[in-house]
Amino acid sequence: MARTTQHDHSESEEQPLYWRIATLLLGELRDGTVPPGERLPAERQLARHFGVSRQTVRQALEVLRLSGLVATDRRGSHATLRGRPVESPVSLAFPVGAGTTDHGAVDRATVTWEEPPPEHAAALGLAPHRPTLVHRYESASPDGHALRTAVTSFSAVALTEVEELGRYRGRADGAAAAQLRRAYEWMRKAGLTLHHRDSITQVADAASVRVTRRVHDQYARPLEITDLVVDAQQDTLVYEFTVPAAK
Repeated sequence: MARTTQHDHSESEEQPLYWRIATLLLGELRDGTVPPGERLPAERQLARHFGVSRQTVRQALEVLRLSGLVATDRRGSHATLRGRPVESPVSLAFPVGAGTTDHGAVDRATVTWEEPPPEHAAALGLAPHRPTLVHRYESASPDGHALRTAVTSFSAVALTEVEELGRYRGRADGAAAAQLRRAYEWMRKAGLTLHHRDSITQVADAASVRVTRRVHDQYARPLEITDLVVDAQQDTLVYEFTVPAAK
């Protein structure tokens, strides 16, 4: 989308530009790219994301505020639209094993656009030094003790074919919270059949275990790889599987 000039209305369009931006942003709220209650990116980031002026973004946000879909307080603007329930099987939770058993745990997740770990680049078929979307997840107990950490790297195929994942590139600065809980659902919605392989190894310090998940589609194209490290003495990793009914 080209940047706007001083005119926010295009004579060739039936709707004002700000209304179309509001519609696009609403789509991101509905599909879970921006989870309910999460703070929206700053106006400057939204303007860069949609390729429009900040004034256009302000008008679009006002449309959503008047509709009750966005609220503004001292923290900034945040989504109020209730998200759809996640229908993904528990065995494919993203990132793998991210649901801690400690109900008092504090979780944090961010995304960056950077060069992935070398072993991730090799598994995803990425050229050396080529950046991609990298998701980091941390869970800690109330006293600050790390319970689990996860690093996920996405392939070029995933970012090209899964629209919702591609949208994160413009806001992947490592600062804003980014909950990609629906990542596998988005992949399936894009027509990809997910196959995953999990391997579990003991970390050298013997107090933690590492789970490595590799996910590919029906064409054997790699989609993502996740490395999850769990403190085996403080946390529990639970797997659930659904066995297909006999035909």
